[in-house]
Amino acid sequence: MQGQDWVVQAEDLFEAAMFGGDASALDRSDDVLDAVEARLSMARGKVLHVRFLNDREENSREVALFERAAELYRRLEDASGEAHALFWIGCWHQVVKGEGATGRPYFEQSYALAKSVGDRLTMSYAVRHLGFTDKDAGRLDLARERLAESVALRREIGFRPGEAAGLLALAHLAAETGDRPAALQHLDEAQAVAQSCGAKAVSGWVEQARASMRA
Repeated sequence: MQGQDWVVQAEDLFEAAMFGGDASALDRSDDVLDAVEARLSMARGKVLHVRFLNDREENSREVALFERAAELYRRLEDASGEAHALFWIGCWHQVVKGEGATGRPYFEQSYALAKSVGDRLTMSYAVRHLGFTDKDAGRLDLARERLAESVALRREIGFRPGEAAGLLALAHLAAETGDRPAALQHLDEAQAVAQSCGAKAVSGWVEQARASMRA
């Protein structure tokens, strides 16, 4: 639904119900407006998440928006949308609240739903954060497998900034496990990919990781 299309569609359905006596137009109107509200809730929630990453000030509206989006997508039987929303609920628990174990079931549900409809982008996010929960729990081999799967999925769909970020995560894991050569290799790959797609923030993260390893 692009631009003002939903506005026109909702108004047409209102007139069909109000003046045309078409009672079915009410349910169709709900579907149109729920889809818009779900997308808006996701967009607002993600903006709040980036604000948290920038200033580290928690805003509980973030998770409420993602939960509302998940509820709406579930009603609309939009599995991809619901999977995306579930991932962000898990991310709120893991990243904002620091409770990875609480976020894990949301990542698992997100991954399974996304896989059922072939949504590889959402799969890449969900499995990446499952990898982080495994790392925190000391399951390092499984963490490496999950992070590598995320990179492979992002590479398949051409999500270059995400691929670079995934390689950086593999570098951090390699460094933490004492495999410096692998860590440096992943950093080199991450930097090359980030530069190729103009992902300046990721390039900065790579340089920070290098400095940390040198220190």
